[in-house]
Amino acid sequence: MPNEADGSGEDDGTRDALAARRGLDDPVYAPAEDSGLLAEAAAERARGVVLEVGTGSGWVAERTAEVEGVSRVLGSDVNPHACRRARERGVEAVRASLVDPFRDRAFDTVLFNPPYLPTDPDAEWGDWQEAALSGGESGRELIEPFLEDVGRVLAPSGTVLLLVSSLTGFGEVVEHAVDCGFRAETVVEESFPYETLSVLALSLDN
Repeated sequence: MPNEADGSGEDDGTRDALAARRGLDDPVYAPAEDSGLLAEAAAERARGVVLEVGTGSGWVAERTAEVEGVSRVLGSDVNPHACRRARERGVEAVRASLVDPFRDRAFDTVLFNPPYLPTDPDAEWGDWQEAALSGGESGRELIEPFLEDVGRVLAPSGTVLLLVSSLTGFGEVVEHAVDCGFRAETVVEESFPYETLSVLALSLDN
């Protein structure tokens, strides 16, 4: 997917390439291949009231709002610059960590393209791009707490669409999701030279 940050339309390749570009001054993660896959999955599966966790620029949320059957889209992000950028796109965005402030059973669909780049603690770079990219040593530092709480905010028969990179351990993510009470299926998947990106559709195993 073209990167909107510089308008070049050039394919940026893998997540490693995006991490290498973190020296850019923009504090908001720019849409890339992973964003495109999540938007594709949302076009197929999103419905009702939708929350996009870690909305970034609001690119995915903006497109999800156009999906037939979607009645409202809310975006959240810990990054205040991202919330501002999303609002400029017309996305209703709030500053929040994961799903912490949201009430029980509030959403029919929850989307999340998490920070998933495994990062050596000694090599962290301490800026908003790190918050958007780094998933800690395992790559699952935010994925696991998200899975442990997202079921609370999911309406009955709701769906979570979670982007997963092979860099974080696809099997480990699926296993943790199952341990949290979800059934998992792969909606879309695409391979790149250094990783495979997948979107999991998760539903509560009631």
